Amino acid sequence: MLLVVGGKVKKPGKRGRKPAKIDLKAKLERSRQSARECRARKKLRYQYLEELVSSRERAICALREELEMYKQWCMAMDQGKIPSEIKALLTGEEQGKAQQNSTKLAKAAKTEANSSNP
Repeated sequence: MLLVVGGKVKKPGKRGRKPAKIDLKAKLERSRQSARECRARKKLRYQYLEELVSSRERAICALREELEMYKQWCMAMDQGKIPSEIKALLTGEEQGKAQQNSTKLAKAAKTEANSSNP
């Protein structure tokens, strides 16, 4: 049985593309090239993951050192001593607050002066 569709004769049966006769050597070369590319992508992926792991390990070490420092500070404060680092932080905060207050007062004075002088 033959079907005529749009001026073309179609045979019933298999649908889709017919397999082209491909040179075996060319097919093998494409396969090799694909494998090379796959290995290269895999290598890059592993390099990226190794860098990611090493950066996370460095971050973990830094956080452990910071935690140890805080533990030492707590032990010193339990003994009634205030570590010099904490004193520096507290005095720095007090100085920062004093500067903020002085700038706020200066701004308030400027706005008052501007509003009273029309």
